[in-house]
Amino acid sequence: MCARKLITGASFGPEALHAIGEAFDAAWAEIAGNFGDDPAEIDDALLDLETALFSVATNDSRDVEELKRAALERMSLHDRTA
Repeated sequence: MCARKLITGASFGPEALHAIGEAFDAAWAEIAGNFGDDPAEIDDALLDLETALFSVATNDSRDVEELKRAALERMSLHDRTA
């Protein structure tokens, strides 16, 4: 499922969206160096992170660190099965 469908189909309140945004930024800061300078590879990684984050977030999500950890774990599991 693409991230756009996840975003479109999801309904998050302002507090959850704020936490999701912060978690995305924190997670990307942690892993960005793993993806080199190739714009296509970076775009794929950003989409993977976005997809992972929205797959673990709920409207009750408020814990930025927990969201970040869960999204990175989901990305890691996807990489191992791909």
